[in-house]
Amino acid sequence: MRYVVGYQPDQRGADAVALGVAIARAQDASLDLMLVLSQDAPYIAANPDGPRVHAEEQRTLTAQREALSLVPEDVEATFHVRHGRSFAATLIEAAVEFEAALIVVGAASNGLFKRYTVGSVANALLHASPVPVALAPRGYQRTDPIERITAFIGERQGSEAAVDVALIAARRRNVPLRFVSLVELDERADAFGENINAAHRHANTVLAAAAHRLPAGHEAAVEVAHGRTFEEAVDSIDWLDGELALIGSSRLAQKNQLFLGSTANKVLRSLPVPMVVIPRDYEQVESHPLG
Repeated sequence: MRYVVGYQPDQRGADAVALGVAIARAQDASLDLMLVLSQDAPYIAANPDGPRVHAEEQRTLTAQREALSLVPEDVEATFHVRHGRSFAATLIEAAVEFEAALIVVGAASNGLFKRYTVGSVANALLHASPVPVALAPRGYQRTDPIERITAFIGERQGSEAAVDVALIAARRRNVPLRFVSLVELDERADAFGENINAAHRHANTVLAAAAHRLPAGHEAAVEVAHGRTFEEAVDSIDWLDGELALIGSSRLAQKNQLFLGSTANKVLRSLPVPMVVIPRDYEQVESHPLG
């Protein structure tokens, strides 16, 4: 199993590598660290009297050394250099070529610590990738294996793939599984209880169905989080340091592609842990990167 990691010689690249390692560990997965360079690289002089070399050559050697130094010995990693005008498109091409199960990138560098600000690369991936995309929040450094998987569930089309992936991932990794339903309370006080009760009923239905697909004794739970906004609801949830959140793509996405909907965008802005977005109708769950 292979994961493509979008690497840049900055904090965002280091965040992506750390998350790639955390997901890959104990799964016999390998990392393909991808440095994407512009198709037009300038020349520089190595020294006043020496030969002229591509600027990218020095950058590549330094980036390779720094990237591989971030990967522990128990995780296999290969460093690649690709040229392209679009970082996101080049990562998708590599993922398809390598038959990778996951693309991992870091959030934009100007976000709050342990929070997300989705940059242009991540945004492009979240609206076009045919494989799941994992996003590392700014400052993510944890490389220990994932300790718990949380899947956001809803009644709209698109959440089913995330539930399936979460079940397989938790079962194979033997880690606790949590289903979370978010409720954004409207201004009508008389609807509060009705919305929350409906969320509980749906969450318990999902849990009951999941129990038949998990080994006996496997830890699984549901939680309904509510607030005046989805961001407030996410803030009310307790998170482990080793948590990984899963969410399904928008129902507006084309089959087997990503499209980050408005709810997922709101969740992302408040989430303090890594998140994996699953394409709509994703069918390769048995070989999913988390499995």
